[in-house]
Amino acid sequence: AGVKEDSFNVLDLAEYTKNRPWWRKVFAPSSGSSAEKYNVATQLMIGGVTGWCTGFVFQKVGKLAATAVGGGFFLLQIANHTGYIKVDWKLLERDVNKAKQQLKFHSSGNKMSPEVKSRVDEVIIFLKKNIILTGGFAGGFLLGMAS
Repeated sequence: AGVKEDSFNVLDLAEYTKNRPWWRKVFAPSSGSSAEKYNVATQLMIGGVTGWCTGFVFQKVGKLAATAVGGGFFLLQIANHTGYIKVDWKLLERDVNKAKQQLKFHSSGNKMSPEVKSRVDEVIIFLKKNIILTGGFAGGFLLGMAS
């Protein structure tokens, strides 16, 4: 009986996508600019629709997060006042002050790692090349947050 050998190619997605950002696949892989691929109305529509969807989701998630944090704080206060838990306020204040100092220390240096800086530069270049799409997204995002 003949045994059939199947050969499979293994695709390492991390390596495959490392030099292929998602926006290059969506907006003209050859140029990186949507201005050469779509007309102004299409760019505004794409940006506006994606911006509205993103803003709408951010609004809903923001309300849910605010409710969860506020509700949790409210329950902790009730538990503290009824005696179920005891909060060491001096320890809490010391830890908050320590966190503030660390934030001041990290923000005063204002140093980004080269990898983060290159990603930020890449995003800025993309936004500049696709200014109409970016404007539509920003407008749609604000409308989505308002609705």
